[in-house]
Amino acid sequence: MEIQTYAALCAAALLLMPAAVLSAQNGPGIFEASADVGPVLHAGKTEYDATAQTYRLSGSGANIWFAKDEFHYAYKKVSGDCIVQARGRLLGKGVDPHRKFGWMLRAGLDTSAAMVSATVHGDGLTAIQYRKRSGMNIEEVKSPVRMPDVIQLERRGRSFLLSVARFGEPFWTVEVPDFDLPETLYAGLFICSHNKDAVETAEFDNVRVIIPAKPDFRPYRDYIGSHIEVLDVATGARKVLHSAPNSLQAPNWTPDDKALIYNSEGLIYRFDLETNKPAPLNTGAIRQNNNDHVLSFDGKMLGLSSSSGDPKYGSMIYAVPTEGGVPVQITPTGPSYLHGWSPDGKWLSYTAQRDGDYDIYKIKSKGGREVRLTTSPGLDDGAEYSPDGKYIYFNSMRSGSMQLWRMKSNGREQEQLTDDAFNNWFPHVSPDGKWVLFLSYAPDIAPDDHPFYKHVYLRLMPAPEKGKIGKPKVVAYIYGGQGSINVPSWAPDSRRAAFVSNSD
Repeated sequence: MEIQTYAALCAAALLLMPAAVLSAQNGPGIFEASADVGPVLHAGKTEYDATAQTYRLSGSGANIWFAKDEFHYAYKKVSGDCIVQARGRLLGKGVDPHRKFGWMLRAGLDTSAAMVSATVHGDGLTAIQYRKRSGMNIEEVKSPVRMPDVIQLERRGRSFLLSVARFGEPFWTVEVPDFDLPETLYAGLFICSHNKDAVETAEFDNVRVIIPAKPDFRPYRDYIGSHIEVLDVATGARKVLHSAPNSLQAPNWTPDDKALIYNSEGLIYRFDLETNKPAPLNTGAIRQNNNDHVLSFDGKMLGLSSSSGDPKYGSMIYAVPTEGGVPVQITPTGPSYLHGWSPDGKWLSYTAQRDGDYDIYKIKSKGGREVRLTTSPGLDDGAEYSPDGKYIYFNSMRSGSMQLWRMKSNGREQEQLTDDAFNNWFPHVSPDGKWVLFLSYAPDIAPDDHPFYKHVYLRLMPAPEKGKIGKPKVVAYIYGGQGSINVPSWAPDSRRAAFVSNSD
């Protein structure tokens, strides 16, 4: 699949959402307000398309430079650490090559306020630009990436980090330390024409203002909020379907295209895609479910991984009708973590710890004897069947880092699919068998760990064909990790996928 440009995205109008006319809103989208900063000659405006969750900013302004700024701003207040993300582009040819757009974190709305901005110019120049104190001249650090469309700015304590990429590529990042800015800042998108007589326009999608987990949060004890999102894998366009202040994890997409199945605080929920409302699913006495749950290919059964209540065994695997009911125990012992269901419905594939090591096993879907499929030392995980039933895809750290692998469904012919700097987890094969979507962590994360609340990528690669292995491309830049995409989450049309991102 050729990853399309942002312009192609606009032309495609997003397969996952209907077309909508841009309309001005009071309090545009996630922002509290919009306004012009500085003595601009032409009033700017912010328009928000609530259906597509996109923004259009138009504005004037002589410049953002030296000791004063003139621009149009859509903003909200944030306190402490934050991450702001968007994908954007300038519209039209433009009057001045230094017209600019991006993100800005600002101490106030006066023209000379202290600020930090992630700035992309019309000629492609990209930089983190900053005024450390009110009235000072702006300084900058330039990026080698010219004309990126993915823009991220992060406050981390006394430091600010710029991350930019052309869609499909990993971030380039630079950190500027030692700022003494107020705890509470304005955070928002901006547009500046760099010509006081001109008005310029920029469009943005995938706009997120993220409050990350506290540095001292305790994994698996402290949780932050969640967004269930839908991704158009060809264009990279994302849409938030549902948000909650607690932990939501691992959405399955039902084969009838009517619902998502996810877990939260030990329970399983069904999220209706027509009403956009969740409802708990009856799983009887099994009420400590984790994020390793899988639907059968025909959609009739749901496999669960849940604490058995016995510390000796830990997680066990159960099966229940998709509409809910009394679960039946499948695995004879634990710990066991479900990841796949064979297309013919006869087998379950899972990760299990036996004799101190984690390997891939399979078992009849009605229960029975376990069949061990991998024997390499170290963690093997995420075992999922291909739609034709010929292969099981999984991730393994046998090469030193966590990489994607696949094998025949009988465990033979194990072959490595990725070999790069990232730690790659949870390969999910599209229903049409053509694509593999997976989660990638940075190299500084331990290869046998997939923690919550990190900067991660969702990446896409062609399914191997006749010995040819394609190159992965980034299709989503998210704050998440554990629980984001642990389970098969493709839509039946093989064009969309569901996942979870996080913010406090």
